[in-house]
Amino acid sequence: MALSALAFAKVGILSPLPLPEATVEVEPPARKGWVVYAVRPGDTLAGIAARYGVDPRHIMWSSGLKTDRLQVGQRLLIPLVAQEDRPRRVPPGVEAYRVRPGDTLQSVAARFGVSVLDLVSANPTLESLDRLVAGSTLYVPKGAKGLLVSLPEGQTLVDLALRFGLSPVGVARANGVEDPTELRTGDLVLLPGIQARTTYQNLLAKQEAERQARLEAERKRQEELRRLAEERRRQQALAQRQALRPRAQAPKAQVRRVSYQEGEMRWPLSGFRITTYFGQRGAFQRYHTGIDLAAPYGTPVVAAKSGQVQVAGWSAYGYGLHVVLDHGGGVETLYAHMSRIAVRAGEWVEAGEVIGYVGSSGWSTGPHLHFEVRVGGVVRNPLAYLP
Repeated sequence: MALSALAFAKVGILSPLPLPEATVEVEPPARKGWVVYAVRPGDTLAGIAARYGVDPRHIMWSSGLKTDRLQVGQRLLIPLVAQEDRPRRVPPGVEAYRVRPGDTLQSVAARFGVSVLDLVSANPTLESLDRLVAGSTLYVPKGAKGLLVSLPEGQTLVDLALRFGLSPVGVARANGVEDPTELRTGDLVLLPGIQARTTYQNLLAKQEAERQARLEAERKRQEELRRLAEERRRQQALAQRQALRPRAQAPKAQVRRVSYQEGEMRWPLSGFRITTYFGQRGAFQRYHTGIDLAAPYGTPVVAAKSGQVQVAGWSAYGYGLHVVLDHGGGVETLYAHMSRIAVRAGEWVEAGEVIGYVGSSGWSTGPHLHFEVRVGGVVRNPLAYLP
């Protein structure tokens, strides 16, 4: 009778039979991870979350989003968790409500006949009383009210009950649990009678701070509207005064050279040609309040004289991107229709310093600089102040 392979091994004889190859144990795949997703046209946060079976808030937290508004091409981190044998357990009497567009905590509480504090206690991770992410889940306590928490890893229902000073039997009864060991990490546990008052007070304080911020923003907006309206009235009054004056003669005949002490300036451009003089009829004005200097797009515009930047931005009255410099003594210069501004309001600039670049913004028919000189709020012929 032939010896078995084991017998051969025992007597030190090499077995002619093939032995099993050595095996390598491979770790199980990671149970957690992220998918990098590029937002496509038409995507919404709720739709992406539903597609991957995750809570929209988890995508926001992973991706560092402040709001649920997305931009095409934006990259999101979508957290993925391996499927469990069963879904997360929710206590009886607690309904998982899918947030709809326009929902607020107040409206959901009114719809289900519970208090806002009850909703906050059932959702202690809420970050706002006003902003709810459409498509996210909100837990509504329709039976017993209390604090709803996830069972931490390594803890039991008894541990939770004792931590909050509750009877384990009462907590088990409120959660419809006969055997506390049935609960698994991540299952929701209702702690009856416990309210998240501190969380609620913090959310109320945050709500009030946001309301005050909105009021302040609206106040500033109204102030800006009043300033723009005042500027418009000033421009209209100026135009009316100019219209009542006698028709200007030829520009060169009007020029009265002023002395350097009175405010002589330097040309704000180089390599230009004058296309419209002071007092002539312009493309958008019956009375031209400055001179137009045609130059290539992007030509640097410099300060005609040292002064402080009073205005640097977009004009609602046709100047486009423009800068106004205050030179003191009631003297101002205006530089309009620029393609880009190089200074900010409040800065001090020296004569010859670049403040912007020639463009064709606002009411303009081509690249040029509209240059004005104002003394005491009245426009003057710039040629009287230039060399």
